Amino acid sequence: MTNISPTILLNHMVTAVLVIDQQLLTHYANTAAEQLFGLGTHRLTQGPLIEMCEQLGVSTDRLEEAVIQAQGLTINTASLISLDGRHHTVDITLIPLEQSPLPGVQGPFGLLELRQVDQQRRIHQQLSQDAQQQAAQFLVRNLAHEIKNPLGGLRGAAQLLSRELQEAHLKEFTSMIIEQADRLRTLVDRLLGPQKPTPHSVQNIHQVSEKVLQLARVTCPDNIELKRDYDPSIPDMHMDADQLQQALLNIVQNAMQALAEKGGEICIRSRTQHQVTIGPIRHRLVLELSVIDNGPGIPPHLMDTLFYPMVTGRDTGSGLGLSIAHNIARLHGGRIDCESNPGHTEFTLLLPLGSQSYAKTEESL
Repeated sequence: MTNISPTILLNHMVTAVLVIDQQLLTHYANTAAEQLFGLGTHRLTQGPLIEMCEQLGVSTDRLEEAVIQAQGLTINTASLISLDGRHHTVDITLIPLEQSPLPGVQGPFGLLELRQVDQQRRIHQQLSQDAQQQAAQFLVRNLAHEIKNPLGGLRGAAQLLSRELQEAHLKEFTSMIIEQADRLRTLVDRLLGPQKPTPHSVQNIHQVSEKVLQLARVTCPDNIELKRDYDPSIPDMHMDADQLQQALLNIVQNAMQALAEKGGEICIRSRTQHQVTIGPIRHRLVLELSVIDNGPGIPPHLMDTLFYPMVTGRDTGSGLGLSIAHNIARLHGGRIDCESNPGHTEFTLLLPLGSQSYAKTEESL
């Protein structure tokens, strides 16, 4: 029989798995646990588990007692907040270990599982948003077709009329018609956004984000600070750099407009995630590119329709920036997530890294 390493199997699990003792010290953490807490194994084993996050979702006394008494423990939909401020909803299960997993070290020990249920919610939300987004795009495309045809005829007629007119003050009116027709056509083209994948090349995502920061600084008010927090180990990836630059710039500009009145901070952060489901596909490794601001947050009534065309919370907004960004992420095989509370709004672009992925339906998660 072939010997399969338990570590390899555990590191391919979606559920975060940790081995803890009665002092809640971590002796093992799989890859999913590192991802959930945002910490490496070495850091996770440096102190009690409660010190590795801002909120664990279960009291330390209850967890310690369960380990000491070798009792199972289950807590559903608990809130977990990592040290970097990320909010997660998890199901917590503690399973007593009858034998010590460490040679020569006496117990008691417990196997702690933390299963993210907010990921399931995001998957269902993404599938619903994609279906509604496609319906909205279909409507917009048909509407654009109906607008462009008479608009082209109107513009052509104005050009012909302009050639026949001799008086300059009358030509001003035909020029106005042509100008407004061009403006409407530009608006329709922006509504449509990119529709098909474009040629991709291998490039570095941090070069894209640096260009975005450079462009943003040109119009950034003095009361807003632009920051970066990059993971330099992220490999180059296949992308349309111009499209991703546009998507990221749209999100940053939205954050700038949200902070314009009272000021604040905007941070572009890059990380990687393992075993992430995007649509029906599970990817082994994805890029997580986040735009984080400490502004007032997004009104709750806009959250479900945030990426629809023409949806905006500002009187002067066009409602196209996030819709275009969402479409660009989709054309790259990725998605955009958004979490917003007063004082913390985070838009996250999730884009596959590499070509290795395998299909997995949301029902089997």
